[in-house]
Amino acid sequence: MTSQIQQEAREILDTLAFTPFEDCQPLSRDFETIPSRIGLYAFRHRTQELLYVGKAKNLRDRLRGGHKVFLWGWLDRYDPNDVRIAYVIVNEWQRPGLSYELETLILQASNPPYNVKIPRAL
Repeated sequence: MTSQIQQEAREILDTLAFTPFEDCQPLSRDFETIPSRIGLYAFRHRTQELLYVGKAKNLRDRLRGGHKVFLWGWLDRYDPNDVRIAYVIVNEWQRPGLSYELETLILQASNPPYNVKIPRAL
């Protein structure tokens, strides 16, 4: 992978991991505040930091469709008010597959506990 993609992955990881918790989107039923765009997203816990990182062609639809993090967070007895979502819009039109490459780099760097399978380097 090029250093440009690695740099972009670092910037996205910083955004997902270090956006102040209060600025992240709260959980909801309809996720109206999440855009219907291609992007990377992270479930964050107030004190446990990153729980899960993923990519979606449509962020809002991905979250509305259910997610294993909801179940796992419930099983771990997390208060829903302590879990929020950070996201970054990705312009993939110029280079198909970019979000997969970015997600792979971010997962390898952060190793969130709810991501069961971390892809290998491309």
